[in-house]
Amino acid sequence: MPYSTEFLLSAYRTMKTIREFEERCVKEFEGGNVPGFTHVSNGQEAIAVAACIDLSDKDIIGSTHRGHGHCIAKGCDVGGMMKEIMGRSTGLCKGKGGSMHIADIDKGMLGANAIVGGGPPLVNGAALAAKTLGTKNVALSFNGDGSANQGTVFEAMNMAVVLKLPHVFVYENNGYAEGTAANYAVGSNSLTERNAGFGMPAECIDGLDFFATYEALKIATERARNGDGPTAIEAMCVRFDGHFIGDPQLYRPKDEVKNARKNQDCIKIFRERVIAEGWLKAAAMNAIDKEVMVEIETAVVNALAAPHPDPATDLMSDVYCSY
Repeated sequence: MPYSTEFLLSAYRTMKTIREFEERCVKEFEGGNVPGFTHVSNGQEAIAVAACIDLSDKDIIGSTHRGHGHCIAKGCDVGGMMKEIMGRSTGLCKGKGGSMHIADIDKGMLGANAIVGGGPPLVNGAALAAKTLGTKNVALSFNGDGSANQGTVFEAMNMAVVLKLPHVFVYENNGYAEGTAANYAVGSNSLTERNAGFGMPAECIDGLDFFATYEALKIATERARNGDGPTAIEAMCVRFDGHFIGDPQLYRPKDEVKNARKNQDCIKIFRERVIAEGWLKAAAMNAIDKEVMVEIETAVVNALAAPHPDPATDLMSDVYCSY
């Protein structure tokens, strides 16, 4: 067997945790328990887990506004995340960041980012620090197909190549960039070919296939860690929900989401593969399913009971950093 049982169970548990966390976020948002806009990543779990499963807490990732899955894949506490999303003072960022700004530096999570294309320049900084200090750590940025058209991303890619930074650019191409199809908005018709034009290895993979995604990212990460510079990976995937919770999704063909959930679910694909190969038993994954549901339910109950920030004492705290 090419993968250990421990590795496979860990990958499945994390993907399932992301899925159930996101599904519950939808429910809690619709119930009025989540302030602000919320963007969930249902359908894209395999990419986040494949990218982060081999990273250490010292390796850095930068995320997007659709960052819950990346946070969980990087090891951020699920209970602390739920409190943060609900705006509670005991959340990972004391309830002040919310869904689009979760960060946990102790876990190497530089932060979700509400600025489209804002992550890669920041991750370049982390990559430059790793190179300068000789730590052998890597930095990885998650980007959507929409952010791929931002000048900040172009500049970050060029700089990463010029300085030979240990930066892995991961493009989660779900085809929509909010509501504009990638085949309309990308003039070259290929993110991968355009990425290669910056002078780095570039590859397009099936982001619904955990194993294909993992193997590609393993090579890219090892290349960065060995001092060979950046790589760009375009992972093709689907987005089960709208750009944000409440998005009417009028830009999508009828039954597209229904068909995607039935035929393009990366977790179902993972289960079918490991069972067919004889790598895992369904019973083991079913047991994980039950444990994950308990974990998510506990996270919600605790978050709903947690206090909100106190305006009298918390409004002006953490506004400026004092050195």
